[in-house]
Amino acid sequence: MPRAPSRIVQIAYHVEDPARAAAEFAAEYGWGPFFLFEHIPLAACRYRGEPASFDHTSAYGQAGDVMVELLCQHDEAPSCVRERFSREASGLHHVAHFVDDLAAAITVTEAHGGGIVMDATTADGVRFVMVERPGLGHLVELYEPREALSRFYAYVRKKSLGWDGSDPVRRLGL
Repeated sequence: MPRAPSRIVQIAYHVEDPARAAAEFAAEYGWGPFFLFEHIPLAACRYRGEPASFDHTSAYGQAGDVMVELLCQHDEAPSCVRERFSREASGLHHVAHFVDDLAAAITVTEAHGGGIVMDATTADGVRFVMVERPGLGHLVELYEPREALSRFYAYVRKKSLGWDGSDPVRRLGL
């Protein structure tokens, strides 16, 4: 079975406090600015095939050509985050890929021994799927570059160009 074309667009880390981590990463690595979305609403979520909730906050910034997401989950509900990290732990959670055809990418992933861990849709209609692939040690997020998502990626990237390090964490509502 042929592989589904994909492009790495984001590296995501689980952190205890996304706002604090964003300020630290901006100071230490020059990444940013970061845009903080708190309690991101989802229209739908399934974790390991069962209906689920996923109350999380993420800060999104730019590190060169790749977006960086710093995320945390607010509760202890079973999820793709909680199965890997306690509230206090930090580390690489997932690497996100844009794919031309999400259904085809899922089929290829499953054919290569991977499986869906979480399947969710944001309030504005962006479907994303977290899959596990044996041997990686982190999840892979797959989604199609729909208009709203592509605009957000372009916005974060544009704000990073020529950024002088001021105002490294910017709170935005959805």
